[in-house]
Amino acid sequence: MQSTEAPVPEDASGWQDTEPFRCEAAGHTLDFYPSGGDRWEALIGLIDGARHSLQLCFYIYAEDECGRQLRDALTRAARRGVAVALIVDSFGADARDGFFQPFVEAGGSFHRFMPRLTRRYLIRNHQKMVIADRQSAMIGGFNIEDSYFVPPQHDGWQDLGIILRGPATERLAQWFDGLAAWTAHPRKQFRTIRRMVREWDSGSGPVRLLMGGPTRGLSSWARCVTEDLARGRRLDMIMAYFSPVGRLFHCIERIAARGQARLVFPARSDNGATIGASRSLYEKLLRCGARIWEFRPARLHTKLIVLDDAVYIGSANFDVRSLYINLEMMVRIEDAALAARMREFVAAHVPASLEITPELHRRRRTIFNRIRWTLSWYLVTVVDYTVSRKLNLGL
Repeated sequence: MQSTEAPVPEDASGWQDTEPFRCEAAGHTLDFYPSGGDRWEALIGLIDGARHSLQLCFYIYAEDECGRQLRDALTRAARRGVAVALIVDSFGADARDGFFQPFVEAGGSFHRFMPRLTRRYLIRNHQKMVIADRQSAMIGGFNIEDSYFVPPQHDGWQDLGIILRGPATERLAQWFDGLAAWTAHPRKQFRTIRRMVREWDSGSGPVRLLMGGPTRGLSSWARCVTEDLARGRRLDMIMAYFSPVGRLFHCIERIAARGQARLVFPARSDNGATIGASRSLYEKLLRCGARIWEFRPARLHTKLIVLDDAVYIGSANFDVRSLYINLEMMVRIEDAALAARMREFVAAHVPASLEITPELHRRRRTIFNRIRWTLSWYLVTVVDYTVSRKLNLGL
């Protein structure tokens, strides 16, 4: 079938990642690393510079070159007397236990997040963090796999890593302490994790450390972003997976209708069903006045929300799984200058993206595509990423 989409923007073929930049906000220093190469150097530098402790948590960990180099850096740290603890998710991480044996033999602590095989097996630890000496924390959406650290020209992911320094880092280390204790416990009970998420104190100042996960009622992450959206007037977002439901989606519609909503989503992904799920929502968003772009040069994995003067950064997508099911970590920083800088960052992606106008969306919205998008939405919001990734419906 002949494509009805507009051509790729000329700027897309020459896309260059933004250089690292620094912001000071609310008593914290934030160093941003949009480029995979810069992100990798910062990650290894953080590990090599640690003197007392390293706490790491990743969803995906692959047995590739980056996986080996990071394992070896952690092994060196353990050998020089640093207390190193690594947690990987049992579903997301392909690396085998034997792969980490040199690290364990050097004195490192390695565990997998693995709920018991009940209905809770779909719960993932989607958090990504590296905490050095309880003083510096690298957070973001990136995993440990080669594709997260190579440029778009080599099919790398477009992502964002942030090194955070300030009082929130110690709080993040405290969260990791509890998570590590649960993961290492021989008779772990899932209700303990639910209680940790439910009882987590995210704080009330301009910097809030938010946790998401499966708990009765809303987690601090879901509750905080819902409250901000309910009263927000300006929304800028770069989001890898976007398929909100219920009140959250209606709040975005209201912002688009009464204020401004600028949304950048992927045109490419390793999970095409997530793209279809997002496209199933475009018509309502466009009708309310939202402006939507699809980023073309690379697979988009960034998770960034700028909502009035608040900036959300961390591990969470904006879909049912990241809002209500998976363990997630997001930092919310309320600072007008930081929000303005991150809106500039969002705007830098627009020239290399395809704007989804109402006319373009109508041409795309064939009966066949509507069926695919609806099925994609069901797979992503009701079933599971694992299933939807295998059945990406040609998207």
